[in-house]
Amino acid sequence: MAELSRYQRQVVKNYYENLDTALVQRLGEQVTDLYLAEGKKRTKLWASVAKSLEKLEVAQSTIDRIVASDDAQQLAKLLQELWG
Repeated sequence: MAELSRYQRQVVKNYYENLDTALVQRLGEQVTDLYLAEGKKRTKLWASVAKSLEKLEVAQSTIDRIVASDDAQQLAKLLQELWG
């Protein structure tokens, strides 16, 4: 792997410093999508939500409970807690 330039290192550093904020924002967008989605798309969205919640280090039991409920409103409440 090639060495990164100073600028590239700074970009990578900023990405990882702001990763949690980006994930919470993305989850907020996915809540809206869940309200509108049906069928396979909804299932795929829930899988993506679960992966994002794992990256945010949310307890697995909480992730399982929210995904099993298939309720976007519960996810929105969790995001309010994470954002606050």
